[in-house]
Amino acid sequence: MEKSLLYNLSQINLPSSEIEGIIVTHEHVDHIRGVGILARKLNIPIYATTGLWKVMSHSLGKIAENQRIEVQESFSCAGLDVLLYPTSHDSRESYGLKVSRPKQKDKKDLSVGIATDSGIITEDMHRHLQGCDAFVVEANYDGERLQNGPYPAYLKRRISGKYGHLENKQLAEGLLEWIKENTQRVVLAHLSEENNTPEIALSTVLRILRDSKRSKEYSDVHVHVAPRHSPHELMMLME
Repeated sequence: MEKSLLYNLSQINLPSSEIEGIIVTHEHVDHIRGVGILARKLNIPIYATTGLWKVMSHSLGKIAENQRIEVQESFSCAGLDVLLYPTSHDSRESYGLKVSRPKQKDKKDLSVGIATDSGIITEDMHRHLQGCDAFVVEANYDGERLQNGPYPAYLKRRISGKYGHLENKQLAEGLLEWIKENTQRVVLAHLSEENNTPEIALSTVLRILRDSKRSKEYSDVHVHVAPRHSPHELMMLME
């Protein structure tokens, strides 16, 4: 995983020396595979809650004390303010992020809301994500494709349940509340390869935004789909 990450960074001309830390949102293997190796290779810290450190330490290998950062709800990383809020997922702990530029005189506040791995839209998500300038959010599956697909019944229940993942329409309903006049971009992420397609996810979200009573407010928001197997291009937010 660390090799593919470093390769992907090179594809968007971002040197690995600019990576100043790793924030772990939950302990599932698809989120922590290679984290320890990458931290040792780049000599950068890993930020995680005390609870997550307890359940994932054995999977990371040896981590130097100065690279092991236990965090609470809010902390600073790479000069940015980071807020953790709980999501609803079948892991020991699971968090979304709100990453903000510290308040500066004569500069606009900028924030990015990140929400993946949640079976429902939680009150914490509503509270912390409203009015972000950009979003990286989960549109994991299309309900019809999931139910008609090859997955066994127990796995379908897990994915569509309270502690699973967000369906395209669920996510779109959340965006109706979160997008405000300052919002510039939305990136749809964590798409299932079996139960979704970029075309379905994008068309579903755009249709719900377009058909809402506030459709004019959403018309200037750029909605993208994150590629599954390659890096998304760097995005710049307008000041």
